[in-house]
Amino acid sequence: MSKPRLLRALSAALALCLALCAGCAPKQEPETDTFTAMDTVMTLTLYGGEPDALAAAKDRVLELESRLSVTDPNSDVSVLNREGTAVLAPDTAELLRRALELCAQVDGALDVTIYPVVKAWGFTTGDYTVPDGAVIADLLTRVDYTRVRLEGDTASLPAGAEIDLGAVAKGWTGDQLAALLREKGVESALLELGGNIHTVGSKPDGSDWRVAVRDPADPEGYIGVVSVADKAVVTSGGYERYFEEAGVRYWHIMDPKTGAPVRSGLASVTVVADSGLYADALSTALFVMGRDGALDYWRAHRDFEAVLVAEDGSVTVTAGLEKSFTPSGKRVLTAADP
Repeated sequence: MSKPRLLRALSAALALCLALCAGCAPKQEPETDTFTAMDTVMTLTLYGGEPDALAAAKDRVLELESRLSVTDPNSDVSVLNREGTAVLAPDTAELLRRALELCAQVDGALDVTIYPVVKAWGFTTGDYTVPDGAVIADLLTRVDYTRVRLEGDTASLPAGAEIDLGAVAKGWTGDQLAALLREKGVESALLELGGNIHTVGSKPDGSDWRVAVRDPADPEGYIGVVSVADKAVVTSGGYERYFEEAGVRYWHIMDPKTGAPVRSGLASVTVVADSGLYADALSTALFVMGRDGALDYWRAHRDFEAVLVAEDGSVTVTAGLEKSFTPSGKRVLTAADP
């Protein structure tokens, strides 16, 4: 999908989310800023707090982007990929450390070393192509998060390996912004970071934020609304970035085992959790696992909730969301066994 098309889609999703909340908008006037960062449209909406809170939050986003971007040649990530070793900024090192832990926790369903494969498909350049099988097989020899070394703030990669923290960067950023805003006295905020939503507290009137879960089959529709406070809501879906060739749609979420776009039977995964980083990582990992694997993981951990939308249109909601998720009525809703 081209960048303009991506931005239009994200803008439409933002408009949908705002429309859902319009009828219950609080009387207190918010401060808001919309800008582009981390290859997506971001909107920060704050209520109260110190006068510089909004500017400080935007500055923090841009600071993190400059360190984490895989396409900025001066970022920590790019230097590491180019040189094979680098002394990282403390923020970057901490995110990489936690990302590697999450890769292990989901048994490689998320792998930060998938970047050479993603690049071969053209998802970082827009020069889309279906790579030859032999090319993919060669690139997969470089994909193995367990070979990344991190000692203190110094990271090193084996020859030919490259990392991409894009699957966790926006979630981490949401966590960082929420902490910053609380320090600046903000008790109520809605942080929209593309497909990542992070809420600080509840709305000023004390009610929950209402976040729409997009319908993967309808760019202007939604399959339901989840009500949350002080939570991150992160969605990963095949509709976000993709290209079509010979009538086949190829999307950007890669299976680290095959080096090809995931075909797990899912069209989108939405994760609700306390941590944006955790929700971001899981939205990708559960997509790779498929419905049954995702539910098994949820039953084993019980520290997040999820909405799983299958390619056939069926919807599965984990038990903890049964009271806070309101379906649109378009689909049959099946609650996962507790």
